[in-house]
Amino acid sequence: KQWYQRRVAITAGIVVDGRGHLIGRLASVIAKQLLNGQRVVVVRCELLNVSGSFYRNKLKYFAFLRKRMNSNPSHGPFHFRAPSKILWRTIRGMIPHKTQRGMEALNRLKVFEGIPAPYDKTKRMVIPSALRVLRLKPGRRYASVGRISREVGWKYGDIVDKLETKRKEKSAAYFEAKKKLNALKAKAEAGA
Repeated sequence: KQWYQRRVAITAGIVVDGRGHLIGRLASVIAKQLLNGQRVVVVRCELLNVSGSFYRNKLKYFAFLRKRMNSNPSHGPFHFRAPSKILWRTIRGMIPHKTQRGMEALNRLKVFEGIPAPYDKTKRMVIPSALRVLRLKPGRRYASVGRISREVGWKYGDIVDKLETKRKEKSAAYFEAKKKLNALKAKAEAGA
């Protein structure tokens, strides 16, 4: 029975809300889960954090952009600008992605900016060991991956913000309706 329950949990997969997580710590936890056969979906990648000041991280990214194949840059290291792809590449570095096992593990991962349609109605998890508020000393500097991405050429930040605002409005309306329904249920049960 335990084996069956574990298998069901693995095939269903987990949805992680990236908001407020440190990218490296989150990536290491996710990499391990992927290698264990777990399906993982990460949403809101633009709200991930990196320790260190924004300026320092921006310089680091520009240093990374300079690393390319001299004779033919189109062969070279590919510099993803989107926050979701930055997380994907970080996780890839923690997985033996050139082996069959590693390829299959990476195929079990999905990453998104914002919270797209099927995942906006599912329960989202946080990883306590990767949360910035729990792992970073108060007063230490940190930067948002979304802001770094915008600075280095990610063009879709405004579109994601717009869609997220729309989603939050719908979500708030649903929650209000749910509260009213629960209040009516409680009233009916008390009266019965």
